[in-house]
Amino acid sequence: MTRIILSTGNIILDGPSIMRKPGTYRSNFEFTNSLRSNFEAAQQDYAAALQNGNGDDPQAQTNGNGYSSRPAADVWTERENSTLYVPRVHWASAGLQEDRAQYEITVKMFFLPTAPPEKRADYIKEALRLVMKELDAGDVDLLIVSFPGISFEGDCEWEADRKNAAMGNDEEEIAAWGLLETLHEQGRIGRLGIAEFGTEKLRRFLGKVKIRPAVDQINIKNCCNVPPPLKMLAKDERIELLTHHDSIDILPSDTLRDLLGQGPQGAGILADGEMNGSVLKGEIIPEWVVKYTAFVKDRGVIENKGYFASAESVDEA
Repeated sequence: MTRIILSTGNIILDGPSIMRKPGTYRSNFEFTNSLRSNFEAAQQDYAAALQNGNGDDPQAQTNGNGYSSRPAADVWTERENSTLYVPRVHWASAGLQEDRAQYEITVKMFFLPTAPPEKRADYIKEALRLVMKELDAGDVDLLIVSFPGISFEGDCEWEADRKNAAMGNDEEEIAAWGLLETLHEQGRIGRLGIAEFGTEKLRRFLGKVKIRPAVDQINIKNCCNVPPPLKMLAKDERIELLTHHDSIDILPSDTLRDLLGQGPQGAGILADGEMNGSVLKGEIIPEWVVKYTAFVKDRGVIENKGYFASAESVDEA
C-alpha cells in the first residue's frame, strides 16, 4: 500500500490560467488544473537539471501511446517510507512572508465518499500537518469541514432544505467533529465550520456537539436563495452563513486516474494497460482534499492559496 500526497503549491504565484465554463465553474476546475500545472512544472524543472551534454534526459521515459516523453517519476516525485509526494515539495521555501498575526488562515477539508469514515481523524491530522508545514504556521483561524453525500440542491430553496435534512450520516459527522473540537481546545484551530447543513440537519447537529460551528457554508448555485428558516436559525445561534462554489465531489476516482495516468494530460506515474516501469499500479482510492488560503488582513490580499490531496494505492498482487 502506498499513500499518495498530491500538491498544487501556491497557485497565487504559480497557478495556471484556469479555463472556466460560464455558469458551471466550481473549485474542482481550479484544483485539477493547478495540479496538472504543478506536475508539468516539476517535470520540466527536474528534467532540465538532469539533462546530459547532448540535451537528452538520461532518465526520460516515453509511454506506448505516442505521448511526449517525461522524466522518470523518481526524478520529480519523492518517496518517504510508504508515502509518495507528487510532485516533490520544497519545504525549505515554505512559509509566510510576514508575521503570523498578519494573516487570516482558512482551511476547508473535503472528506471524499470513497474513503472509510473511521479514518477521518487520521485524515484531519495529516491534512493540518501538511498545511501548517507549507505555511510554517502553528495554527489556523478557521477550518470548515465538508462531508460526502450532502448537497443543497433543488427547484427552490424550500425543496433543497427539505432534501438536505435526510442527507449524510449524523453519527459519522459528529464523530469526526469530536477531533476538531479537541484541536480547537488545543488552540490549533480558532473557529470551526461546516458545509451544506440545512435547517433541520443543522438543528440536529447543534443538539449533539460540544462546540458549535461558527460558520455554515452552503452552495445555493443549484437552488435559489438561502431558506428563511436557515437564516433564522443561524441568526438565533449566531452562526455566520457563507456561500461557496466548491464541488461536492472534488476528486472523483476517474479524475484522479486521469491526473496520474499515461494520457496527454496525465503525470505518467500510474500504469495503464501494458505499461511497464510505472511507479503505481492497481486501484487508486481518493481519500481527502484540503484547500488552504492565507489572507493578509491589513492589505486585503491573498498571499498563499493551494491544495493538498491524499489517495491510497492498493498494489496489485
